[in-house]
Amino acid sequence: MSELVFFSGTMDCGKSTLALQIGHNRSARGLQGVIFTRDDRAGEGKLSSRLGLVTEAVEAAEGMDLYGYLVRQLSQGGKVDYVIVDEAQFLAPEQIDQLARVVDELGLDVFAFGITTDFRTKLFPGSQRLIELADRIEQLQVEALCWCGARATHNARTVGGEMVVEGAQVVVGDVNRAAGEVGYEVLCRRHHRRRVTSAAAHAGALSPDVLPVNHA
Repeated sequence: MSELVFFSGTMDCGKSTLALQIGHNRSARGLQGVIFTRDDRAGEGKLSSRLGLVTEAVEAAEGMDLYGYLVRQLSQGGKVDYVIVDEAQFLAPEQIDQLARVVDELGLDVFAFGITTDFRTKLFPGSQRLIELADRIEQLQVEALCWCGARATHNARTVGGEMVVEGAQVVVGDVNRAAGEVGYEVLCRRHHRRRVTSAAAHAGALSPDVLPVNHA
């Protein structure tokens, strides 16, 4: 029985790596899949992992009919045994509906990977629709860690190391960006609420204002 499966987690928890592994395992058994992605850090039409693995993918652009694309592939004699979708949080709700239709009408397994909430702790529309429609939701088992060592549960957007809570929902960045650039960091809930990034914590630790001072 085909399924729509949503693999979710924070950044840095290995979603793209698992997507690549699922594709590799199936291709090793002679199965052929279509990989969709949106706004990958490696560029258009790429699925990349922070471990350095990269493969070609189909860019699921805004307004693209994913169901229609697969129907055309099949009607032209192409073989499609499964579908992988990375960065699924960036898809529009109607594109998630199309993925559900792929499962129900074409009988293909669809494996979608994405983060659930943005830097403001608000659900991405694509992730919300996946939660509503998925046959199964899997939490990634590789736990990302906050700078304090606690389990990271929230994604933070940073500029110059400082956490920001305003701006467009989608701004492509990465966890390894130079100071001054838009970047992202995973935090535990406590430090997300307090807006304490690793850079802020380091600066605070070095500040004489927060260090105990003993006078003779």
